[in-house]
Amino acid sequence: MWTRLLDNMLSRLVVVGRLTLEGPGRRGPRSFGPGENGPDVTIRIEDDAVPRRLVLHPELGVGEAYMDGTIAIEGDDLHGLLELLTRNRRAGGSHWVISAHQAAQMALRRIAQSNPMHRARANVAHHYDLSGELYDLFLDADKQYSCGYFPRAGMTLDAAQEAKKRHIAGKLLLEPGMRVLDIGCGWGGMALTLARDHGARVVGVTLSKEQHAVATRRAEMAGLSDRVEFRLQDYRKVREDFDRIVSVGMFEHVGVPHYGEYFQNVHDRLAPGGVALVHTIGRSSPPGVTSPWISKYIFPGGYIPALSEVMTPVERSGLWTCDVEVWRLHYAETLAHWHERFMANIDRARELYDERFCRMWRYYLVASEMSFRHHMHCVFQLQLATERDAVPLTRDYLHAPQERARMAAE
Repeated sequence: MWTRLLDNMLSRLVVVGRLTLEGPGRRGPRSFGPGENGPDVTIRIEDDAVPRRLVLHPELGVGEAYMDGTIAIEGDDLHGLLELLTRNRRAGGSHWVISAHQAAQMALRRIAQSNPMHRARANVAHHYDLSGELYDLFLDADKQYSCGYFPRAGMTLDAAQEAKKRHIAGKLLLEPGMRVLDIGCGWGGMALTLARDHGARVVGVTLSKEQHAVATRRAEMAGLSDRVEFRLQDYRKVREDFDRIVSVGMFEHVGVPHYGEYFQNVHDRLAPGGVALVHTIGRSSPPGVTSPWISKYIFPGGYIPALSEVMTPVERSGLWTCDVEVWRLHYAETLAHWHERFMANIDRARELYDERFCRMWRYYLVASEMSFRHHMHCVFQLQLATERDAVPLTRDYLHAPQERARMAAE
């Protein structure tokens, strides 16, 4: 019964490309989709329980089946399978079971995204307190765990992450001695760059014990402990005023019910004439929900916001929106680099964890890349200020320093 229901679901879901399904058991191959305008992928179901899981929990079931090795993809073409699924979702392929799951998630999403301080700490620990060596296997030398910036074709990952930091620093309009708050400072790369290259005095806050320890050690090794302070602290507990605020890749963990609180905190922590730069993954579509597989295994409490969800609390905070920049395929390129590096070091990843973890991590990287490359994910950069004239009226001020940096790098 479950196999027939799965076949019925796939006949409605696959409207571009082709998916050929073999098994379970001796069940012969069946093909779904027109075979045009998309990948042609063959998978085999290795466990009789898989069809039931895929029908009852489609998104969760696919990811778990790949992790468990209960589906085998011909040629190990995980990119092709996830591109096929992502493009069909974008093309409108669906089924009433999938629609019912999404409707239930939408009804409960505010509960799922509730992120009080105790839950925020637990959610951060789930992902960011993994072995620090794991992240060394695929990140750049500065441990930038967010979207790189690729203004030119053929850039390396390290060059793209340096370009991202320069771009953000330019929008912050830093002057030596300015006080900067880094909300969600990660392993400290942005804070250390702003202190070393721009003369800022930076306070970085994180909820990850692992990140806090690494960032503090990096500041000591760089001789910047007198100009950079890293705190194991929720941003909502910060009480000082700052000339600048930067937040890169943290807003995705705030949760829609807390957006007003977040931007009010940004407003309240900025000194007169202050400027903030918020860099976040976003969706170029109406509000939605987080993949249940991502919520369970990767980012519990995480959510990718629509711009419409972000701007209403910004407007209510009293902040001026000075600039909104949208990066489209930059994160797809970043994730492609991460996956390539991870696969080059997968033997070490297996030593740190196990095969199931490695399959989970690979699925996360590839699924994320496909979301940016073939669905509606992008990156938003919001430049906010306490006063309308706190930043120049055009973006011209950004271009000259970037051109000088490009020429120096060549």
